[in-house]
Amino acid sequence: MTLSPRFSMTLGAFATVFLAVIIHVLVVFGIPLNVQHSAYDNIAEYGPDRQFNLLPDVRPQQEALPDLDPSMKHAACRFQLVDGPVLFDAGIPTSFWSIGLFNSAGETLYSLNNRTAGADRLSMLVLTPSQLSILRENPPENLENLIVIETDEISGFALLRAHVPHPSKANAVDVALKSATCGTIG
Repeated sequence: MTLSPRFSMTLGAFATVFLAVIIHVLVVFGIPLNVQHSAYDNIAEYGPDRQFNLLPDVRPQQEALPDLDPSMKHAACRFQLVDGPVLFDAGIPTSFWSIGLFNSAGETLYSLNNRTAGADRLSMLVLTPSQLSILRENPPENLENLIVIETDEISGFALLRAHVPHPSKANAVDVALKSATCGTIG
């Protein structure tokens, strides 16, 4: 049985279009798996994990992360809770500072500023539920002074922001952000 030339052409065109659609769908669905441009990944370029790393000043088309406020200085700290709880500590000499905790997908886990904290100093502990149960057995001396954040997220980052009220204060804010800690309890 032979196929007519017209039917063969139609079948060939249909097969080509069908194959093109399948390849197109596979490529479109495969792109997110192969492109790593998350905020978590971008922050790694600015320094080691478990340390606040000062991000460059915000300039148009040159932002370290999207939507950063140009009137603020920013420092970021990546962490993995499998390495233990993370203690954040900072004293920032400005009228407004804030810290945001994000998971590795960039979703907000917690946000705090000096006004809601009721203190000028940041003292915050982030840990998993199992780490919290261990901590309760042997609490550190300053536990009552810490804001304790419990999360199931294993990896994430903190973004510490400090308002710069005047350019003459920029260096003092830089020094404070560089001296902020993002480490272990101890």
